[in-house]
Amino acid sequence: MEPVKIATWNVNSIRARADRVEAWLQRTDVDVLAIQETKTKDESFPWELFEKNGYEVAHFGLDQWNGVAIASRVGLEDVERTFVKQPPFKEVAEARAIAATCGGVRIWSLYVPNGRELGDPHMQYKLEWLDVLREHAASLLDADPGAQVALMGDWNVAPEDHDVWDMAFFEGKTHVSGPERAAFRAFLDAGFVDVVRPFAPGPGVYTYWDYTQLRFPKKQGMRIDFVLASPALAGRVTGAAIDREERKGKGASDHAPVIVDLD
Repeated sequence: MEPVKIATWNVNSIRARADRVEAWLQRTDVDVLAIQETKTKDESFPWELFEKNGYEVAHFGLDQWNGVAIASRVGLEDVERTFVKQPPFKEVAEARAIAATCGGVRIWSLYVPNGRELGDPHMQYKLEWLDVLREHAASLLDADPGAQVALMGDWNVAPEDHDVWDMAFFEGKTHVSGPERAAFRAFLDAGFVDVVRPFAPGPGVYTYWDYTQLRFPKKQGMRIDFVLASPALAGRVTGAAIDREERKGKGASDHAPVIVDLD
């Protein structure tokens, strides 16, 4: 296999940030980009942006919310929209998961439900969504222990205390609750590996900063974007980084891209 650079990025509206996404792709030279929160239907997705830069792209968008995509210049095969038995919300299987095989790696672009509040129905939806995804992901490893799988995206979970800027601020809030952290940890227990943290350890290392209250310049962020790799794929990782610089400047997403290098 050739060296491959893969990345994940919640762009918070692909059309609003098309210029920044294009410039970032050209600057970083990534081979595969998993994208979340495109906030557009398929028919209004900027396909030409990627195609003119040498990427094939698959997108899954139903409305002005959610939306996921994968852009690849190392092949894009066997596209799968939603995962097996993906739970619906209000009878709709939302546009939160898309997969494709790119350069021999099964890439999943995932936008995990937010949860909203601890007692909100969306929280139960989030936990069920993660549980069913974990079952599906574990089945891939059971079927083939050597499978090359990357679960990439905005997980909307901060699994460790130092993944948020102040645990006291988050008391009674989502993203840090016991059930959410347990749901995330279940993927690690199933064999998947957080391949970015060893190269970008905390504390104070984040992937998301709210637009309000000057959270970014105050360094008040959250680490909620992850690349979880199957054991076979984790063994190929030679480096990883969070591109905090991309959070700066006019028109930035509130998330930073996360990049992983494979040998």
